Amino acid sequence: MKHLCALVITAILVSCVVETGGPRPAPVGPAQALEQHVSLARQYIGEGDWENAERNLELAAVMDANDADVLEAFALLYQSTGDFELAESNFKEAIEAGAGSRARNSFAEFLYAQGRYFEAASAFRELTRNTLYSGRLKAFVNLGLALLKTQETLEAKSAFSRALVMEPRNSMALLELTQIELTEGDVMAASGYYERYRIGTRSQTARALILGVEIARLNGDVNMETSNMLALRNLHSETPIYRAWTAAQKEQL
Repeated sequence: MKHLCALVITAILVSCVVETGGPRPAPVGPAQALEQHVSLARQYIGEGDWENAERNLELAAVMDANDADVLEAFALLYQSTGDFELAESNFKEAIEAGAGSRARNSFAEFLYAQGRYFEAASAFRELTRNTLYSGRLKAFVNLGLALLKTQETLEAKSAFSRALVMEPRNSMALLELTQIELTEGDVMAASGYYERYRIGTRSQTARALILGVEIARLNGDVNMETSNMLALRNLHSETPIYRAWTAAQKEQL
């Protein structure tokens, strides 16, 4: 009887072990496989592994060469490897294939990187019109940067100001508005934007500290001027912007 009980218990345990293995995982469908290849390709692009990125994209293209995500990923690969004509062609095909705001933003950033600022501004402006786009804040900032390149300062100020409505402590928008107002001679407005920037950041860039020095001098604020100069020398003395600025300062003496 004891042996019978032992056999029953063993059988139960074995059956439990078998059951815990569960059913075999379902095979991955074509759509999911394509998505996985594109995702891997993007990861490899970020790591600079062009060979594996291209391999995954070629596999994805076999499944659907006209897929918007595949075309966009190819564009990013070509852009990263310096094949700019192919990159532009694939960006445009991706957009024609129905690519969303992410691809449109990537294309706008591509145009900006190529120095095609008027086209970039137009592309970023179009993105800002999409009220549901999660990257709309960044699109406003990028629009402002592109407009500065095209000498459309008033429109750039408007774009940066709109970004601040969405994120009052956006450091890029605050710094650019500080620069614009200082250049235009509105020291009070520049001081206001700079103070908001300074309060909202833990570590100021060399450019920000330089702007702070210039604002402090115009306001007669010796303490802020001294503090910023000390930070510049200790943290940014080897940066090109600091060297250029100090050289310009010496020429003015």
